[in-house]
Amino acid sequence: MARIMIITGGTLGDWVLEEIHHDDILVGSDRGALFLIQHGYQPHISMGDFDSVTREELALIRSSSHAFIDCDPIYKDLTDTEMAFNWALDQQPSHILLVGALGTRFDHSLANVHLLRKGLAQGIPCSILDGHNHLMVIDRTTRVERGPYTHISLLPLTLEVTGITLHGFQYPLHQATLTIGQSLGISNILQEANGLIEVSTGLLLVIQSKD
Repeated sequence: MARIMIITGGTLGDWVLEEIHHDDILVGSDRGALFLIQHGYQPHISMGDFDSVTREELALIRSSSHAFIDCDPIYKDLTDTEMAFNWALDQQPSHILLVGALGTRFDHSLANVHLLRKGLAQGIPCSILDGHNHLMVIDRTTRVERGPYTHISLLPLTLEVTGITLHGFQYPLHQATLTIGQSLGISNILQEANGLIEVSTGLLLVIQSKD
């Protein structure tokens, strides 16, 4: 199945439009659906409680989406983004890309980062992208590309991550262990077009960044 791109209600901009592939399945989560429609895209499905849009905007989202699911904003247990993410997991796509998942609400941003762990557990590659960062969670040897990013940081998402070995980085690690609370993995630099991150145990958050 094709890639699913979830556009949710965090920080969005014109950079999002450059990331849309012609064969992406576009999921609009709450105000993210409105963003798509305002930029000429018809969401394959829009879902959420839509408490961040007006009645007129909600009517536009409903009429402009191939499918539409709404819910009560009070009597629900999941965030809008997690609702969309769970739907995407059920489709068994080749990849799930979350945009608008980072923003001014740090609680929502952190919860969305944790969704990457859920995707990894189901064997579906997932990532978060904004105008300055690309995030993914890994638990095995993974190749990374430098692309437009100047820095790459590694943070443990479990109490510890062992066996971390880096190839192609300015600051090498060999069979290292990172524990929560350490900053050892912050702001490394890829010296080559590609780098290799080896992991033995644990979950490692990989953040590629540019200013």
